[in-house]
Amino acid sequence: MIGIARNSSVLISSIEIRIIEIRIPSFNALRRSSALRNKRPARRILLLVTRRTAVSLLAAAGLHAAARLEIRGMYSSPKPFWDAGLRLPDFGINAIFVHAGSINAAMIERAAAEGARVFAEFPTLNGKGYVEEHPEAWPIDETGARSPAATWFLGACPSDPGFHAHRVKLLEDLLDRHAVAGVWLDYLHWHAQFEDPKPVLPETCFNNACISAFEKSSGVRVAAGETAARARVILSRHERAWRDWRARRLAAWTRDCREIVRRKRPGALTGIFHCPWTDSDFNGARRRTLGLDFDLLARQADVFSPMVYHGRMGRAPAWVGENLAWLGRTLSGKAKIWPIVQAHEVPAAEFETALRLGAASPATGVMMFTAGAVAADPAKREAVRRIYRDA
Repeated sequence: MIGIARNSSVLISSIEIRIIEIRIPSFNALRRSSALRNKRPARRILLLVTRRTAVSLLAAAGLHAAARLEIRGMYSSPKPFWDAGLRLPDFGINAIFVHAGSINAAMIERAAAEGARVFAEFPTLNGKGYVEEHPEAWPIDETGARSPAATWFLGACPSDPGFHAHRVKLLEDLLDRHAVAGVWLDYLHWHAQFEDPKPVLPETCFNNACISAFEKSSGVRVAAGETAARARVILSRHERAWRDWRARRLAAWTRDCREIVRRKRPGALTGIFHCPWTDSDFNGARRRTLGLDFDLLARQADVFSPMVYHGRMGRAPAWVGENLAWLGRTLSGKAKIWPIVQAHEVPAAEFETALRLGAASPATGVMMFTAGAVAADPAKREAVRRIYRDA
């Protein structure tokens, strides 16, 4: 068994060279080898390799998807697989993550017959279809105006009691109807859009519900007046307390949802699909703007599923592994890590690299986005088969 002890890199003539230290704890098998019978193998091997060679070495060592990979999943309906006459176990797939509104009894029954569990994706703070009819839940920016919808996303005010009650009922109804293996909270962030190279990062929400909740939680008092003036006071005099409160608000949403899941479906997991940014990306916008504090969320969620969509975010596939390594250090075992990697609108070779890296430690599960993109591409199907069947 080969274990990686250190991983670093340098830049030489614009070519990245990765330094990997490999420790080999047992040499009995090597000593039995005729090629090495009269040689004493070193206990450490230092290699200078390119990034591509490093990935190949990890794959050859079986580190890409060891037996610890408990979830070999796909995101979206399995219908494209089934319509093509494909069976999930032939690809090693044992988990389906699908929008809550698409789940039905027939899907769960067939998935179970093929050895797969069904997890529900729940659109936690997605306000589309609600805020248009309930304008009091529309996110308000620092000017006092409704924050405009991003290209495809519109959030909701996390402090609006009507929206909270609406989401609670939807979650309870879902769990009453279907015996899902878990619920994954999606759109768990303040109004913003992060999946593009140039994210949309507005300042929200400054409606009366949010400011009142902030005052009650923090002890800060914000004088009555125009919304824009109150927002200026908050951001100029109480910004740290404001950012902390916003993070606690999302952690409270996660706690509330987890309690419902545990009450309705004991044993079911609560996971979160989330922005994968590090603490420093975009000037700390993951916590500052989106409100995602991983320390707080790790106390409430069983599983973190970073949305490491390298193509959408303008990154190289190798970034998937780098990001997960950072997340593993950050969480330090406080929650499981099951990333979701991009299969849609990327070449098959890139997808295979992303999936292989997504299946490596510290992850104990992985899934691809989307099932349809994989089902339609023979090369991507074979990549899934190779990685998942070896796990």
